[in-house]
Amino acid sequence: MLKHIVMWTLADQAEGKSKAANLAQAKTLLEGCADLVPGMRRLEVAGATPGLDCTCDLVLYSEFDDRAALDAYQVHPRHAPVKAFLRSVVVARQCMDYET
Repeated sequence: MLKHIVMWTLADQAEGKSKAANLAQAKTLLEGCADLVPGMRRLEVAGATPGLDCTCDLVLYSEFDDRAALDAYQVHPRHAPVKAFLRSVVVARQCMDYET
């Protein structure tokens, strides 16, 4: 199994909207990517919880059967506009893929 984790820090203002508005839109867009490809087993999206220690604003946790499934997800036509939106509102991104 391959696990794919991505964390983002959003700009305070971008695309004419506040961080909170862009965070809500990003969460909705990412959640719309669940079950896009065969071999995708899990997709969770969460925003930072006030009062808990956080260094990022948004996190994606997903699980795939293998690298081929993750690769198919990365190039899926419904995922492309999500990546474009995130690039327009994000100031920092961290990613880690690992096998279990």
